Amino acid sequence: MKLNRKLRMGMVGGGRGAFIGSVHRMAARLDGEIDLVAGCFSANPEKSKLSGADLFLDPARVYASYQEMVSEEAALPADQRIDFVSIVTRNNTHAVVAKAFLEGGFHVICDKPLCFTLKEGLKLREIVRRSGRVFALTHNYTGYPMVKEAREWVRSGKLGKLMKVVVEYPQGYAITALEAGTISKIANWRMDPSVSGVSNCMGDIGTHAHNLARYITGLEVEEICAELSTFIPGRLLDDDGNCLVRFTDGVKGILFASQISSGEENNLNIRVFGTKGSLQWFQENPNELIFKKADAPQQVYRRGNGYVSPPAQGATRTPFAHPEGFIEAFANVYRSAAVAIADAIEGRKTPKGSYDFPTIDDGLAGMAFIETAVKSGKAGAKWMKFPKVLAPQKPI
Repeated sequence: MKLNRKLRMGMVGGGRGAFIGSVHRMAARLDGEIDLVAGCFSANPEKSKLSGADLFLDPARVYASYQEMVSEEAALPADQRIDFVSIVTRNNTHAVVAKAFLEGGFHVICDKPLCFTLKEGLKLREIVRRSGRVFALTHNYTGYPMVKEAREWVRSGKLGKLMKVVVEYPQGYAITALEAGTISKIANWRMDPSVSGVSNCMGDIGTHAHNLARYITGLEVEEICAELSTFIPGRLLDDDGNCLVRFTDGVKGILFASQISSGEENNLNIRVFGTKGSLQWFQENPNELIFKKADAPQQVYRRGNGYVSPPAQGATRTPFAHPEGFIEAFANVYRSAAVAIADAIEGRKTPKGSYDFPTIDDGLAGMAFIETAVKSGKAGAKWMKFPKVLAPQKPI
């Protein structure tokens, strides 16, 4: 990062008891280039105050509302105010908080999904464009070194012409509620359509699977045929889903996401099949990437070795056989976004495509995926065309 100081970060959401808030904070500070200096950590002013105290922040920089935070931070001298805000609130407030900070002149890093609806996301993209500020979305699985290696394999033609993509995200945490006949153990805001949006499972983890497939292959979805199910009694939203996918370039795909897959923990994985070979990657074993072909034994490539590509090496901190994982991958998103923010602060013009972090367009693709899958499911698993919300990705 080409800046002679640390970036100053603020946070909205992520207070006491919030898992994802602490993850963002760990990721942001891992490389020593970012300091958390301000925040509104809860819609409850007292909880925000206590959370700020937990983090040893100046009480004057801990706010009762995000609106107050925007106003007060903007009024501070340039060498004191935050450079960017990290938004880790619930889905239904992502867009309104991002809008306030972008229009207040601040860069934004936002948790996924992008927002509440695709329509809301399209409006937010216009705000991002008008603001000229950096907007990053934390689809953190793109930060793994061997995911970057997989993308380089596709780009280099190692797999040949792509034919099929199979991406899965099974979790099993909700099965306890099914067995008990109650929803009490998982009764949280993700089940509430007024907060979570039109989908729970596809909106929460299905978007990660979709994003991973796009990132590695460079393909866009053209059509989806989806069956979404709700197995937990009393739930208003899906907890399992299966999608057939038609990608660009005639590539076929399967995507499934589930929270009722007994015994699974966080088993995001992807297989990509081409005419010359195939790759396989598991999030629970992220330091390895498997290559297979018809006439040879499978090969296992491992993170941190000299034979991996420069993008994979650039996302690596420790030597081979010193495992890296979830926080490091998350931190790679923050580090890449921090470079872009520092360049913006310094007024450096950087060629488009030189940064490697998810953007507002990746968020819009995710929202289109959620809404198209839900629409297909409600229509009885009919094929639905994907809305044209993005310019086509450049062929790789």
